[in-house]
Amino acid sequence: MPELPEVETMRRDLAPALQGSTITSVRIVKPDILMDGDPPRRFAAAVRGRRITRVARRGKNLLLIIGPKGRRPASVILIQVRMTGRFAVAPASDRDGRKLAEEVRFSHVAALFRLDDGRTLLYDDVRRLGGFRLLSEEAWRVRERHLGPEPLLPTFTSRDLASALGSGRAPIKNALLNQQRIAGIGNIYASEALHRAHIDPRRACATLTESEARRLHRGLRSVLSEALRDSGTSFRDYRAVNGRSGKYQDRLRVYDREGRPCRQCGENIRRLQQAGRSSYFCPGCQT
Repeated sequence: MPELPEVETMRRDLAPALQGSTITSVRIVKPDILMDGDPPRRFAAAVRGRRITRVARRGKNLLLIIGPKGRRPASVILIQVRMTGRFAVAPASDRDGRKLAEEVRFSHVAALFRLDDGRTLLYDDVRRLGGFRLLSEEAWRVRERHLGPEPLLPTFTSRDLASALGSGRAPIKNALLNQQRIAGIGNIYASEALHRAHIDPRRACATLTESEARRLHRGLRSVLSEALRDSGTSFRDYRAVNGRSGKYQDRLRVYDREGRPCRQCGENIRRLQQAGRSSYFCPGCQT
């Protein structure tokens, strides 16, 4: 699933393209992408004629803030791209984005948003695990309260990290993936940050020392920042807007490198299962 760097890359690509544009029509090709089960016509009618005032991100969630229209107040289109959700913006000369869809290999277009200048926003999702929710601003605020702090905010300190992880028996790796503790972190960057901090992913949160919390804080922020500069990590599914690939996969130290030598100590990287997910670590550096 795309994590903070990938979703933030999408946001940065989409913001200059969409902010200030008005949605003139919506076609929902695959109704199951409406995650609350709204009928496509109702969703389309609710967002038609609304201006996109801001493109935002919170954790792994992409947000289109749409302005009021008539008696309808401002609302939030919450987008979860999950495993295979992708976006492209087609120029006005490419009606319905058919030419661009072919160029970027969008073969499962699930939704099309026509904009007032003739461009088309395409959403493609082969597995359709992601999708859209239309929320009031208050409903979004309620949801947001359940998300942990953003790890790249300047105000996020090592003490905040230690507090978010808590002092229980949960393995540190599992706690890092809990979006209610810290928002935006998934398998890739949790594994990478723990390697940088020389911390075994199986360690209980209660055993984390103050100096280790500082190392993990530095490791987490540095790996997220570096991945963001490289537009994220592309393996099979993730692409930034208009099919652009991320580059950070070439710099990963442990993730998806089982059996290959650690770039620091030479020990072979190992993989283990934690809460049904793969964790990658170096037995030389992290145990």
